[in-house]
Amino acid sequence: MQIRVGYEIVYDCVQPTPMVLMLHVHHSRVADLVVPDHLVTEPALPVHAYHDSFGNWCSRLVAPAGRTRIASTAVVFDAGLPDPSFPHAKQHAVQDLPDNALVFLLGSRYCETDRLSDIAWQMFGNTPTGWGRVQAICDFVHNHIKFDYQQARSTRTAWEAFNEKVGVCRDYAHLAVTLTRCMNIPARYCTGYLSDINIPPPHGTMDFAGWFEAYLDGAWHMFDPRNNKPLWGRVLIARGRDATDVPISNAFGPNTLVSFKVMADEEPVAK
Repeated sequence: MQIRVGYEIVYDCVQPTPMVLMLHVHHSRVADLVVPDHLVTEPALPVHAYHDSFGNWCSRLVAPAGRTRIASTAVVFDAGLPDPSFPHAKQHAVQDLPDNALVFLLGSRYCETDRLSDIAWQMFGNTPTGWGRVQAICDFVHNHIKFDYQQARSTRTAWEAFNEKVGVCRDYAHLAVTLTRCMNIPARYCTGYLSDINIPPPHGTMDFAGWFEAYLDGAWHMFDPRNNKPLWGRVLIARGRDATDVPISNAFGPNTLVSFKVMADEEPVAK
């Protein structure tokens, strides 16, 4: 199947404002792009692209004073299968982990492993290692946090989500990432598109989604504690230690977000 993804974001800036955007489909899905995701701005602006230290595709621009529209649409080929599951994936001993996975064992801005380590071992120390342990963490987080878009807060950390028991998809992911790291399993935060394909209505307002990946059995595997079930039409944009590394946009100056729209819909295939 094919999935049409895209966004339209409008900012109002009081002065010329440098921005870094992380909005392109991840390079691991580039071969699946039927229609590429070219970034378009109104007014037309020079855009410089680069890869960050995590391999994410980023764009730099300077938005002028006034309104700037940033938009893109793309079509992505997808196998049409639900999220994969590997229940027999094993956990590595820390000393056997690859060097580049070690950073994803450490605490980060939104993932306070030092504050949650004792709690994690008390709760999950007797669970099966490997996939079963990560799934047990996802089960807990899924049931512990109440989804409430009205209580979204960009500064909420994993520790705060654990205590407040409320949040949005990034809070579910941050708490699960933190607990997973506490159990000596590397975990990294992911952001991207997540469609409503095969989900019965009513559907909520479309937004970018947050989930995470855990390193098991020599590979990175996807987990989604917010939904906690296999879904269709997931398209990765970026990965990092937590949401600090993968913001959709960073604006270096005062601005107002005027409009924000995201789409991820199955595209009818011409016969």
